This record gives sequence, C-alpha cells and structure tokens, in this order.
Amino acid sequence: MEYRIEKDTIGEINVPADKFWGAQTQRSKQNFPIGNEKMPTEIIKAFAILKMSAAKANHDLGLMEKEKSEAIAYAAQEVVDGNLNDHFPLVVWQTGSGTQSNMNVNEVIAFVGNKWLKEKNSDLVLHPNDDVNKSQSSNDTYPTAMHIASVLKMEDSVLPAVKQLKSTLKEKMERFHDIVKIGRTHLQDATPLTLGQEISGWHRMLEKSERMIEESTTYLKELAIGGTAVGTGLNAHPEFSQRVCEKIIQFTGKEFISAPNKFHALTSHDETVYAHGALKALAADIMKIANDVRWLASGPRCGIGEITIPANEPGSSIMPGKVNPTQSEAVTMVAAQVMGNDATIGFAASQGNFELNVFKPVIAYNFLQSCQLLADSILSFDERCASGMEANEEEIAKYLNDSLMLVTALNPHIGYENAAKIAKKAFADNATLKETAIASGLLTEEEFDKYVNPADMTGPR
Repeated sequence: MEYRIEKDTIGEINVPADKFWGAQTQRSKQNFPIGNEKMPTEIIKAFAILKMSAAKANHDLGLMEKEKSEAIAYAAQEVVDGNLNDHFPLVVWQTGSGTQSNMNVNEVIAFVGNKWLKEKNSDLVLHPNDDVNKSQSSNDTYPTAMHIASVLKMEDSVLPAVKQLKSTLKEKMERFHDIVKIGRTHLQDATPLTLGQEISGWHRMLEKSERMIEESTTYLKELAIGGTAVGTGLNAHPEFSQRVCEKIIQFTGKEFISAPNKFHALTSHDETVYAHGALKALAADIMKIANDVRWLASGPRCGIGEITIPANEPGSSIMPGKVNPTQSEAVTMVAAQVMGNDATIGFAASQGNFELNVFKPVIAYNFLQSCQLLADSILSFDERCASGMEANEEEIAKYLNDSLMLVTALNPHIGYENAAKIAKKAFADNATLKETAIASGLLTEEEFDKYVNPADMTGPR
C-alpha cells in the first residue's frame, strides 16, 4: 500500500495515499480498534450539512472568502450525496465528544475542497480547523449533527413507515367491521367484539405513536451550534448560530432553531431521551400488534387460526410444508433491540459532567439504529404480512359459538351469580350455554335467544 505523510499537532503520520482523510482521522483509526460499529452515515451527512451551512454563514458575516465557502459547500455536497463514504472509517467507540469524527469530516472536506480550488486555479487553501471548522467546536457540532440526523430519520423514515402500516390497518378494520368474533383477556375467552374493532385498537396505537414522535421532534430541532467549547460561544460571531440554522433550514426544509441555552445543549441530551421514548412506545405497540397477529394466525389446524397471513417462505428445515409467522418474529426482535437501545441512551444521557456529555457517539448510534430498524421492519411487516391478512370466518364463527363468555349478556337479566352457575355447569357437562340455561329454569329459549346475541354484544347496551 502506498502512503503519504500528513501532519497534526502531535507530529507526522502515514495515511493511505488513496484516502482523503488526514492525520487526526488516521490516529483515531489506529487508537480505537474497538468493534465493528462505524459512525452512522446519517451523522456524517448531517455533519456535511452543518459544515456547508457554517461556511455560508461565515461568508455572509464577512469572515470567509467566497471561494473558500464555495469549496467547502462543494465538498460537503459530495459527502451528502454519498460519493465519499469510503473516506469515513471511524468507529463509534472513540472519544465521547465525537471529536475525531468531526475532524474526519473536516479533513475530508478540506481535501476535496482543495482539489476543487486547485481546479479553479485558486491560490487559496482550506485548513481543516481554521476554515472547515471555523467558529465551531466538536462540542457543539456533534450534538448539532446528532439532532439534524435524528430529525431527518424520524420525519423522513420512521413516520412514513408508520403512516403506511396505519393505512393498511385502517383498510382492514373497515373491511372486517361486521365480522363478530370472541374477545380474549388474560389469554382466556371474553365477550365478543368485531375483528374490525380489534384491529382498530392496533390502528389507534399507531395514531398515538405517530403523534408522540411528531411532538418529540420539536425538541430535537433545537441546535447546539454556536456554543463552541463550553457553551459561551467563544470564537464565534454573535449572529453565527442563527445564520447557520437558517442555512440548515434552507437545505433540509426542517424548522431548526438555535438552542436558547447552549450550556444545556452541550451537556444534556434529554431531548434525545424523550424522543427515543416515543420510539420505544412505538416498539411496544409494534410488539403487541405483531404478537396478536401471530397468535390469531397460529395453526393452521391446531392453533387459533382466526386470521390467515401470507406464506412467504418455508418455515422449517425438517418439517415439510410448515410456514411460520416470520415477519412478526422479525419485527418483535426489532422491538426488543429498540428497548435495549433505550436503556443505553437513558444511561448515557445521564453521564453529563460539568459542561459536556461525553457519551454522544453511543447515544447517536443507538438512536439512529432504532429509527432504521423500526422503519425497515414496519414497512416489511406491512408489505409481507399485514397487507395480506385475511379473516378465517369459519374458524371465527366456531370459537364464537363455543364460547361460554356469551353468558355475560345474561347478567342484567338473571344476575352475575346465576350466570356464573350456568357457565360453570355448561363447561363441566361439555354442554352449550343455551341448553344449560334453559335447563336451569331461569329463562326460556325465547328469552335466551333475545338476550344472547353476539352482534348486540359488540357495543354498549
């Protein structure tokens, strides 16, 4: 492998000749051989959006030459477009402020920007710190990149996935509105409802999760940029933060604002904890929905089997013809991962000391992983399971007619105690409710048929 020599304040170091990063990136690569978890591309792209916006703001404030600003913007756009992904090698497990990843971005943008300037026959040269990082610190840029990446991921990936599954469930709940089935509580028979009503509960879960996620992103739209090292804004123009936010809004279309208290913005990540709480709530709802689906579709002959779901692939390497609820299994594993991520984020966010929290990369990594996994698994579950879900009306009718909990409709007419005696005797004698109720002498056949109508039991009476 060929190398070139790069320098930083520590000294000289060899860098692979075909890579665009500099000395500080190379030192981090060598000093942190920990794990395989790379800094998320969403963070790198958010950094590039920030660097582009900062360069433009510095130019508008008269602090940077136009050509330098344009060179940074050009290189940053290359990063956003994904054309330079091979030049961001660093792992999550580095300095807790994310300094090395900030410098990785600064070095790559400076390298690419300088090539651009050279092609323009310019005598100007970009410096990673003095120019690309001008008016900034890793301590305010990393949390800013975290928030930009998190908002984009929540609003452009998670929410559209929720909306898609919500639409599918709405169609199912309307189509199955009149199919009366037995309800279940504590995994035991309960009073009737319709299949549409049951699915409406799932639909409402997604509505609530959607609103909570939307609300939580409001707090993530506060950006730390302008706080520099400890929140005072040293070495940044007083208007820098606001102007950068305006540029970021222009690029992303999201209403970001300058955080009103930069000391809070550098040392606290309560907004991320809160937003991930909304993701955890979505994970809990998805877990419940997926579990309900696989229980209701269990069988095909020895389970509940009230609904059918698509057969996507063979389910067993030994049992021929077996088909499993694999989409439910995938999405529930995602839910478990998200809940684990939430524990990590909550603990990491509690570790702010004085003017800085130094658990930022692990917070960002887990947050963005939760977003990605939820969005992907929900879309997959929708396409490969929920959309093909159908009612097994024959099985539904069988369970409904066999249920002893239809006796609940008799409570207002013969009392709870008498109704309980009928249900218990019917179970003991392996008889129907109707024949047991009539034999009790407490009501006639006509009265039983009048009072015990499953369809009438699906609403207030």
